[in-house]
Amino acid sequence: MDISWGNVASLAAAGLSAVAAAGAWLAAHRSANTADTVARIEQDRWHADLLPQFIVSLGPLEGDRGTLHVHLAGPLPLCHLDEIRIEIVQSDDMSYTSTLAGGVSQEEIDAQVWGPLRFSYGANGADINGSTVDPFDLAVGRGHPFSVELTRPPRWIEGNDRAVRWRERWAGKPMRLVLTCRRDGFKDWVVPREVEVPQGT
Repeated sequence: MDISWGNVASLAAAGLSAVAAAGAWLAAHRSANTADTVARIEQDRWHADLLPQFIVSLGPLEGDRGTLHVHLAGPLPLCHLDEIRIEIVQSDDMSYTSTLAGGVSQEEIDAQVWGPLRFSYGANGADINGSTVDPFDLAVGRGHPFSVELTRPPRWIEGNDRAVRWRERWAGKPMRLVLTCRRDGFKDWVVPREVEVPQGT
């Protein structure tokens, strides 16, 4: 069978075109992946740069109540947060499980605030357990006060000196908070804070 040099040249040109097209597609695909990676790195860097900076302090307690001040100090480019959720977490590193005697449920243990202070029930939308308050927004440079009170010993701690033993348990321990912050267009930030409780509380 005779094959003309023209046909060979055409086939070769077509093959080279296909290889070139495949190479161009591969280069474009790699370029797109690189662009996505760079954009993701830049977004993560920007997210880290905008990490909310809080000043959290506790005023002097009057009786068993006081005021917790949460101030959004920066950074300035953050401008504001659309939503902040605050939760009080354990002030020690112990694990509390329902192995206690007396029919104590895990639900009751989880509801107890294990620390020196809790949010005052009803103030700022605090629930009956005092571990959280209603979400709120805040602009950089602004603050928000919250009513707090000394925690009460759980019902399963017995004895006439139960309140004294409960206070002694948390003497010198901080109030531990976790602030979960949201702003549209960004991943959430989770910011832990420890607040020193005045001695003699």
